[in-house]
Parts: sequence; structure tokens; C-alpha cells
Amino acid sequence: VQLQASGGGLVQPGGSLRLSCAASGNSFLFTGMGWFRQAPGEQREFVAVITRRGTTSYADSVKGQFTISRDNAENTVYLQMNSLKPEDTAVYYCKSGILLTRDPGSEGFWGQGTLVTVSS
Repeated sequence: VQLQASGGGLVQPGGSLRLSCAASGNSFLFTGMGWFRQAPGEQREFVAVITRRGTTSYADSVKGQFTISRDNAENTVYLQMNSLKPEDTAVYYCKSGILLTRDPGSEGFWGQGTLVTVSS
């Protein structure tokens, strides 16, 4: 499985960004797709996950602010991030797995990460 993330960048507080992650390989291995993030000096943390059927789960810190979606035909997962705050600054990683959980250490495949910087 290869995961190619894109869409990061510099945005002002209150702005929006949309991340994308395109998967290739054995589609069974991206039944679950999701996003994690790692801020400087912090551990990687769960952001959101979505199943092939569209069931979603969010970290409490982003609920109502971020929206995860996927296009199964394109094997792509998206993360729409609105009302961004400086504390959302992090490298955002996409991940796929047969059964993706909130635990960053659970089995799965990682993309290369895309940096999101929220700053004025």
C-alpha cells in the first residue's frame, strides 16, 4: 500500500484547508482510512477515521471543526479543516488499515505526512 498525502500549507487562524490522501495497492488494506497528526515535541495523535461504508469517528478536539470523507472510486480520503487554530499546527499523516483504530500504534500503513501551519 502506498499513501500520498497533499494539501498542507500555511494558513491564518480561522482559515480552512483540505487535505487529500490517495491510496494505491491492495484495496482490502485501506478498508479503514484516517488522519493522525503530530505537533512539534508531541506524540502522534488520532484525528479522524472513516470506514469504506462511511462510518466516521473524530477526536473530541476536532469534532465539529474537521470533516473526514472518502471517495472509494478514487481510493482517496479527505480532511476538511475549518476554523483552524494555531494549536492545529502539526504534520498530518494519513493511515490505512483493515481495521483502523484511534491508536497510532495499531497495525496499518502510513503516508509521508503533510505540514499544516496555522499562523498569522
